[in-house]
This record gives sequence, C-alpha cells and structure tokens, in this order.
Amino acid sequence: MNYSLLTPEYIVLGTAVAVILVDLFVPNKKVLVGLSIAGLIASISAAILQWPSTPQSLFGGMIAHDSFAGFFKVFFPVMAGLVILASVDYVENFKKFHGEYHALVLLAALGMMLIAQSSNLITLYLSLEITAISFYVLVGIQKDKKSTESALKYVLLSGVASAVLVYGMALVFGFTGSTGLSEIAATIQSMAPSQVLDSPGLLMGLIFIIVGLGFKIAAVPFQFWVPDVYEGAPTPITMYLSVASKAAGFALIIRVLSSAFIEPSALANQWAPVIAVISAIGMTAGNLMAIPQKNIKRLLGYSTIAHAGYILVGLAALGNEPANSGLAIGSVLFYLICFAVSDLAAFISIIAISKQVKSDDFPDYAGLARSSPIMAGALTLALLSLTGFPPTAGFLAKFYVFNAGVQADLLWLVVIAAVNTVISAYYYFGVIKVLWLRESASQVAVPASKPLKTALGISTIGILVLGIIPAAVLKLSEAASTIFTR
Repeated sequence: MNYSLLTPEYIVLGTAVAVILVDLFVPNKKVLVGLSIAGLIASISAAILQWPSTPQSLFGGMIAHDSFAGFFKVFFPVMAGLVILASVDYVENFKKFHGEYHALVLLAALGMMLIAQSSNLITLYLSLEITAISFYVLVGIQKDKKSTESALKYVLLSGVASAVLVYGMALVFGFTGSTGLSEIAATIQSMAPSQVLDSPGLLMGLIFIIVGLGFKIAAVPFQFWVPDVYEGAPTPITMYLSVASKAAGFALIIRVLSSAFIEPSALANQWAPVIAVISAIGMTAGNLMAIPQKNIKRLLGYSTIAHAGYILVGLAALGNEPANSGLAIGSVLFYLICFAVSDLAAFISIIAISKQVKSDDFPDYAGLARSSPIMAGALTLALLSLTGFPPTAGFLAKFYVFNAGVQADLLWLVVIAAVNTVISAYYYFGVIKVLWLRESASQVAVPASKPLKTALGISTIGILVLGIIPAAVLKLSEAASTIFTR
C-alpha cells in the first residue's frame, strides 16, 4: 500500500501539531500565520504533484485516491489559507487562543480533505466528525454570549443530524451487508429494480442519509441553524462554514450518491425528485427570508441557503439523467469554486468594514464608497457575483448548473432558479445601494492588514478570472468528475 499518497494530509496534520507546539514557546503569534500558510502551500504542492492519473484505493478500499479527491485536496487547503490570512486582524479578539485557532482551522481542512476521499461509510463518518468537532470549537472560540450560544445550537442540532445520518448508514449496512460504497453499489445492482424499490429498509436508509447530509449543506428544511450560527460565530469562521463546510457536504453527497445509489436508474429516479423539490423550496425560502434582514451575516446566511438550492439543481440533474453525470457533477464543482471566491470576497470585506464601523448591520455601511472605495468596490463585486451578474464568476456558475438542469429535462426547476436569481438581486442590490448612494455622518477609511488585503485580492481576482476566462477551471472540474462518468 502506497501510504505516500496521503502526504498532503500528513503535512496538514503535522502543521497543526507544529502550530500548537510553537505557540507554547514563541511570543510573537504572527509566526503561527506564516507556519500555517507554509504548511498549506506544501500540502497543495504535494496534492498537485500526486494528482492521480488512475484511481487507486487505500486501506482496503476505505480511502479513494482519484481525480475527485485530488480536486478537493487542493480546494480545501486553499480555502483554509485564505481564512487564515483574513483572520490576522480578527484573532486579536481572542488573544489567548491563537495557537488553538490556527490548529483547528487546519484540522477542519484535514477532515474535509478526508471527507472527499472517503469510499466507505465508516471513514466517511469519522472524517465528518473530525470536521464537525473542529467547527464546534471554532464557532464558540470567542467565548462571548453570542458565540457561545451559537456553538451550543450548532453542537445540539449537528448532533441530531449526525444521529440521523448514522441511522441511515446502519439501515443501508443492514440491507447490503457492507459499508464500502462500491460493495453497496454491487449489491444493489445485482438485484432487479423492482426488488430494490420494494425494500423499505434501503429506501429509508437513503432518505436518512440525505437528511443528515442536508444539514451539512444547509438545505431546506434542515437550514434552521444557519442564521443564528452565522451571526454569532466569529466572522472568519462564518466564512469558513459558508464556503468550505458547504463544499465538503456536497463532496460527500456526490461521492455517496454517485458511487452507491446511481444504479439502477430506477433508484436514482427515486431520489432525484426529492433533491429537485428540496432545491426549489431551498432557493425560494432562502431568498425570501434574506429580504428583511439588516444584519449582513444573517443576510449572507440566508443567501447561502439559496445557493445550496441552486447547486442542488446539478445534483437533481445527476439523478434524473445519470448518463450525463459528467456534465452534472462538473457543473456542481465549478459552481462551488465560483461561490467560494464570491463568498470569500464578501466576508473578507465585511471583516474589515465591521471592525471599523463596529457593527454587522449593513445600514451602518452607508456612504462607505466615498471613504473606502476599494473595500466598497470589492464587496460590490462579490455581491454582483453572488447575484449572477455578468461578467462575474457567479454568472457562469449559474449558467453551467442551469444548463445541466435543462439537459436533464428539469426545465421547470431551472425556471424557478432563474426567477429566484431575480429575487436575490433585490437584497444584494439593497446592500450595494447603501454602500454607494446613502450619505454617512462620518467619512472614515477602512484600514486593513496586508494579509487581509492579499486574501481579498486573490478572491476578487478569482471572481473576474472565472467570469471572463473560465476554461482552465472548467477543464479541472470536468477532469475531477470523470470517475463518475457512465
């Protein structure tokens, strides 16, 4: 067994341990930022050098080393690095926990990297819990009333979701006699479609798995934790949850459904309508609930619920037309990248602005364009991309995922998504209006550290590059989806 294929994970784990040890002896805590970034760059480099040409299995089929895993072994360390850069100023709010903060960000990235590689229900659940436990602590690390309340809500509700997920896995194991995704698929495919559909235990297990994972991606009706947790958590962690945790949830859903529950097509046609309905309700509910919000973090919380609905269009297309699985999964992966750079740019801007105005209520951002045009411009660009306004990344992301829906005969769902895009413009442009057209009593510039400016620059450039010349990233997304192509 070639254990060196897990070198990126070893590097992230080793960096997390090193951060804890260095924190004990080095008084200058900025060293932790450099150490963390260096470890993540080394992990990304190792993942690129080990990009798999042919799929391999590790630990008796527990871990998959393939292009899909390779995609996320680069994606998650990049996200963690941008979060750490954006946190440089913010971590002054919890000076005693610098080491713990950076180590937990790294461990969450490690868990999410393992999630994308899990090809067995056992490793899948263990990876999920590594990530979840890291986020439990990160949400409450500020130790004030709001963050503590948010952490408690997140722990309790996530615990319930995990219990439902495990129960679903137990039912699937009881029906198939295996926890390996390929073995589960082989058992299901060896049976007649009518026999599969007449098995309430298997179908109930699949439903519970979808419910448990629906919580992780903030899909309706499992989204009720999002606004409170997003508002109370430290803003960099809200950003990390919104971008990386959501992507990990979708990586998990794609791996499970595409590997174990896509054949026979009669089974896929059972869960595809469920996903489509969740998608339609999610994007509508998320957008409508975002309209009355004044707190920018709550607004973006409801926004991320809506975006989960948009992404689920691609997942519904996967089940509705398994023959076009490459197009469906590729569009989802491309959307995740575009959403990530857009949401990162929005939250990084908010970190700097909120620190200056000492408020998360966007009406307090009035007239910011006059005193800090660059920061206001970055936030505006991010919101335009989240809306789906050309020529930003968000426009092409929606175009490709909607195209996958149309190709899978889900025109009704694409129409609902298009209408919701118009609805979302109302509240996104409401924030932009405050930034550029409202008068402010005080014209104070928004300062920002070089690391934060670097993270903001990377994400805003990403919005423009993905919106204008997306070919390279599209090819990467398509390459990552090839292992599921039928």
